[in-house]
Amino acid sequence: MTDVLDPSSPDLRGRTALVTGAASGIGESVTRALAAAGARVHAVDRDADGLQAVAGTAGVEGIVADLSDLGALTDLPRDIDILVNNAGIQHVSPIEDFPVERFDLILDLMLAAPFRLVHQSLPHMYAGGWGRVVNVSSVHGLRASAFKAAYVAAKHGLEGLSKVIALEGGPKGVTSNCLNPAYVRTPLVEKQIADQASQHGIPHEEVVESVMLAPVAVKRLVEPDEVAALALFLCGPASASVNGAAFTMDGGWTAH
Repeated sequence: MTDVLDPSSPDLRGRTALVTGAASGIGESVTRALAAAGARVHAVDRDADGLQAVAGTAGVEGIVADLSDLGALTDLPRDIDILVNNAGIQHVSPIEDFPVERFDLILDLMLAAPFRLVHQSLPHMYAGGWGRVVNVSSVHGLRASAFKAAYVAAKHGLEGLSKVIALEGGPKGVTSNCLNPAYVRTPLVEKQIADQASQHGIPHEEVVESVMLAPVAVKRLVEPDEVAALALFLCGPASASVNGAAFTMDGGWTAH
């Protein structure tokens, strides 16, 4: 077998990527992985301070932007070959107490923004006959948990959007897939520990073991670099026929 099909080291020289939520966690790891493979990467985040460290990586340009400002998305680069929709936030609350404006914000950031970014990026991908859309979903794109109405709704919507992109883009050389990790060791998850402790009425130290790891067989948090490695595979030649899929990295959560 020739090394062109080596999934461990795709050559992305000459490709341009845009990664959202790139200042920390999964987005930062994906940004670094794509840049290491030779891609030019636009790292997008509202966290200007966090972007400074990422933008110090060769081949990475930091762009400060609030993706919930849907009208401002038109200012982001469109001539990209790889789009990684990763940005997200969380809010933990019973539905009857869930702030309506917070629900709307999460749907804008995690569903409407990915649609708009795909909408303005596909013409370039189609013109070149090649493109990769990697949607960082979640096990919550396939399963639900209490107190997470907006997050679960947004991730389920992202799953459907990804499949439509796959069907429309496949004949034109563009694939679209979702990554579905369980809880990943990121700042977003660290913040959830306090929120979950409050909602479930348990001490902070019990949240990881009793709530986050309860449904999984692999009793540990997923590491951001694991998710980045799978994203990198989806951008390489060995994944050319992988399209419209949801890749669970959930430690066995969905095996129930």
